[in-house]
Amino acid sequence: MAPPPSGEQFEISTGDQKATIVEVGGGIRGYEAGGRPVLESYPVGEICDGAHGAQLVPWPNRLAGGRYVFDGESLQVPLTEPEKNNAIHGFLLWRPWQASEVEADRVVLGTRIHPSPGYPFRLDVSVAYSLSGEGLSVATTVANSGDRALPYGHGQHPYLSPGDGLIDECELQLAGRVRVDTDAERQLPTGTEPVGSTPFDFLEPRRLGSLAIDFAFTDLVRDDAGLAWTRLKGPDGATAEIWVDESYPYVETYTGDTLAEDRARRGLGTEPMTCAPDAFNSGEGLLRIGPGESFTSTWGARLS
Repeated sequence: MAPPPSGEQFEISTGDQKATIVEVGGGIRGYEAGGRPVLESYPVGEICDGAHGAQLVPWPNRLAGGRYVFDGESLQVPLTEPEKNNAIHGFLLWRPWQASEVEADRVVLGTRIHPSPGYPFRLDVSVAYSLSGEGLSVATTVANSGDRALPYGHGQHPYLSPGDGLIDECELQLAGRVRVDTDAERQLPTGTEPVGSTPFDFLEPRRLGSLAIDFAFTDLVRDDAGLAWTRLKGPDGATAEIWVDESYPYVETYTGDTLAEDRARRGLGTEPMTCAPDAFNSGEGLLRIGPGESFTSTWGARLS
């Protein structure tokens, strides 16, 4: 039997929780608690659609024209969203990752980005997925194993699950006080606006309805532990939640309207991002990692 398109499947579990982590893209194919999906999955026999659960390295979201300048050097990466003249979501969506640690409730995967014409840097990437009574925790660590500084941003692309049906009937709460606006043609940043008195104000939970969202939010409300939360309460009364630590000042929210008809609006894309869209050009949130330096960012999910 041929292996699934997403490669080796790493099943981790604790109590009534279980998650499936995949070789291709180093992402999450599914996560559930008590038999109820927390993160929307995709079928094991199908190619990952809509970047479900994937790692977005070394930049999340869009890079205008695939072009940027770093330390005075003009660089060009391949266009992976050619219809919009953008490069999107980094290099690792379809890259195989290797397991360095596999336990019943934890798996660690890693890969390396080697120097290339558009990104002439060496970056080691490792992600640890862990389950506990507090839910799923995801810690991504990168290390610059080259001899020059490099630009870096991280994101991941999970979708909160409504349970059965569409997200339209769900109650949504977002932490973002400011929305990053984008142009309609290429979805590149054009500015920011406070969410107050706009359709995108979900600081207090309310029904999502048919509203289409595909924007990054920032100036996140955080709890006493420094965590910012996105909550999606389904018609069944259960709430799927994602938290991000302070390494993630942005969260992209995507209602999935552009997915295939049978997949559209069946999960809420909730994407932790360490930087803004097109950060390689704007510098907004962009990290500079020197030789021998490392950086870790952590987010998690649970059902309440």
